[in-house]
Amino acid sequence: MIDTHSHIYLEQFDDDRDEVNRRAAEAGVTGIFMPAIDLDSIPKMEKLKHTDISFYKMAGIHPTEVSDELPEDLESKLTEFCSRDDYYGVGETGLDYYWSTELVEQQKKSFHLHCRVAKEVQKPIIIHNRDSTDDMLEIIEQEQDGSLTGVWHCFNGTVEEGKRALNLGLHLGIGGVVTFKNGGVDKTVARLPLEKMILETDAPYLSPTPKRGKRNEPAFMKYTAEKLADIFGLSLEEVDKQTTETARRLFGLDQS
Repeated sequence: MIDTHSHIYLEQFDDDRDEVNRRAAEAGVTGIFMPAIDLDSIPKMEKLKHTDISFYKMAGIHPTEVSDELPEDLESKLTEFCSRDDYYGVGETGLDYYWSTELVEQQKKSFHLHCRVAKEVQKPIIIHNRDSTDDMLEIIEQEQDGSLTGVWHCFNGTVEEGKRALNLGLHLGIGGVVTFKNGGVDKTVARLPLEKMILETDAPYLSPTPKRGKRNEPAFMKYTAEKLADIFGLSLEEVDKQTTETARRLFGLDQS
């Protein structure tokens, strides 16, 4: 399995990161993609060493980290990082209207900027979306020129929104919320194509049932995979194979 969205570099793992990675490997995780929160995330990611698990870096600015004025050199810096062979995506970026709507225009400007970088370097964009689905999809529609690919991270939209995202060239990142009893995400996911889904944790956040309320970690992704197997009437191995192949294709691992 590949965890396509994990902040394993954060301080929440400083005391036991080796043990966390060991448990992930024992659970069948072979790769972890690490979206940045801001540019300060990059040196933290650079410190991680490959063991039984491969680590894949990304660069971007989370929408809740956007400030009043975007740095003038932000686009050139992101392009510089994301064009490197050891960076596999652009993000995470997107929109978040849950915590604040004070900087909506700045968030949109940043999101557009990340889309331009993703098209320039031809790598997937990782999209955070919270209480902002209409605007998020509208921006992807504006930016899509046939070359933009990416992931709707932590997908929790409606069937119609999911289909629109797929038609716009996005994949759906499926994480712990699909296991929540009364969330309804499982019923939505059941009506969308598995071949467009990839697994993720968002560790240390959004732990799946039965680990809800605890610090999330990549090993817990097996619960999400088991839930997808139940939803689609498949074996865990079939879900593992499909989502892994999709992730490898999306992020260009077979070409790297």
